[in-house]
Amino acid sequence: MTQNAAPGSGRLIAVLGEMAELGPDGVQAHRDIGRAAAAEGIDMVVAVGDVLAKQLALAAGAAGVPEVAIVADNATATSYVNMILRPGDTVLVKGSRSGMRWQIAQALAGQPVTGWGSWT
Repeated sequence: MTQNAAPGSGRLIAVLGEMAELGPDGVQAHRDIGRAAAAEGIDMVVAVGDVLAKQLALAAGAAGVPEVAIVADNATATSYVNMILRPGDTVLVKGSRSGMRWQIAQALAGQPVTGWGSWT
């Protein structure tokens, strides 16, 4: 990823993955995170996952995030963000460890993508 503009001069993009460990509070927690993204001025949410990601994305859009996307997995998220990334954009990648969202950050930064075996 090559940036030609000053960091922070572009959009704020949050790539947010599902957090499966939240149990029965998971749906509401994901909705709350979508609303929080809007409150923080995030310009785009890329929700990664399935049902919980959809709840996050719907809440973010309803709360005012201008652009929202839902993707199924890390590889698709990486491809999508690379496709829409503009110079000066800032990207936050966040999710539970079980979703291995660090792979998205590694790929966007041009680093080798690691899996569980690399944590030993």
